[in-house]
This record gives sequence, structure tokens and C-alpha cells, in this order.
Amino acid sequence: MRASPLLPALLLLVACARTQAPDGASTTEAADAATPADATPPLADIERPGRDAAARATVREEDSASPARADGYAALRFGMDEAGLRAAWDGPALQPLGEGEGCRYLSPEGQSAPAVLAFMLEGNRFVRYDVGQGNAAIAAPGGGRIGMTVAGLRALYPAAQAQPHKYVPDGRVLRVPLQGGSVLVLETGADGRASAWRVGLPPQVDYVEGCS
Repeated sequence: MRASPLLPALLLLVACARTQAPDGASTTEAADAATPADATPPLADIERPGRDAAARATVREEDSASPARADGYAALRFGMDEAGLRAAWDGPALQPLGEGEGCRYLSPEGQSAPAVLAFMLEGNRFVRYDVGQGNAAIAAPGGGRIGMTVAGLRALYPAAQAQPHKYVPDGRVLRVPLQGGSVLVLETGADGRASAWRVGLPPQVDYVEGCS
């Protein structure tokens, strides 16, 4: 008996039908459904380290909810005279820190140490503020804090310029440009952790000895 010429075609159709998923989806669709949701995305979709470094080159004020600002501290603004600074300050009474004339500091009364928070005036204008050791509660513009490691600070401030500390062996000084022309300077100790920082206008922000 001669086989029907339609038989090979029928066998091919049966084989194709067996490759379908039970719910009627194609084999491609079934394979997609079996792919884990957290599978590695294509290389083009992966965030590359340093990809947004240029966008973070200047620290933006909105990066921190701290009273520390690029243009001053809380309601205090760089350029205020002493009377304006005292009027704007909403905190413990400000006391003179040292006996300088052209350059001097005012510090809130009642701190564990005068240099925990201090405001510099030069030529009777507010030009800088310093945050000293023991004040890790206050975040610098951009999020840096006392106690953070150099690696952690560099992650926050990729545009920081580093140089050796003038007085602390193995210490570092990181200088970060801020909006409006002010500068953030972070000091780290021999242990590689931030020990103090300050924000101010050049050239006063770069006075290593403060008003000394």
C-alpha cells in the first residue's frame, strides 16, 4: 500500500504543536517567563562607576538638610556684620573666642569646647564657620561628618582636592568647591577619619591656624 503524500506534512504539524507551552504561549514566550526577574541587564543598562561624577563636581545646597550651608550657617549669611549676625542667630548667646581685632571668632555659649562650633569675622564681616571635634551631629554641605573615613568623604565629594595636613602626620586636607564661590575644607587625622571641617569664603577658609 503506497503512503499518502500528505503524511510528512501532518507529522511536521504534530511536532510543531508539541513545542508549544501548555498555556498556548510560544517557546520564546515560555523561555522569557522562566527568566529570573533579577537577571543581569545588558551592559549598556548597568550604572558605571564615576558616570555621574561630572554632575556632582559642585556640591549642591539641597544635598543636605543640615543647618550648615554653602552661603552660611542656619540664618547666618556670609557678609553679615557682627550686629546682623547676632540678630539672625537663634541659639545660645555668642561669646568672643580669643582677643583678635581684625580677625576673631564668636562661639555659642555652653558648648563642651569653644571650637565645637565657631563663627569667624574678619573686617567685621562673617566669612567662615568651623565645626570641631565632638560635633558629628552636624553634617557639612553634601553630607560629610566628623568621624567619616577618607574613602567615604571621597565618595561624597569626587571633586575634592587632597593635600597633606600641615600639622598632623598622615593626616589629609580635602578642599571642595561649593556653589556661590565658597569652599568646604575637611581635615582628617592619622586614623584616616574626619576630625574637623569648615566652610567659608577664600582666602579666609584657607587660614590653617584660623585667626591665629
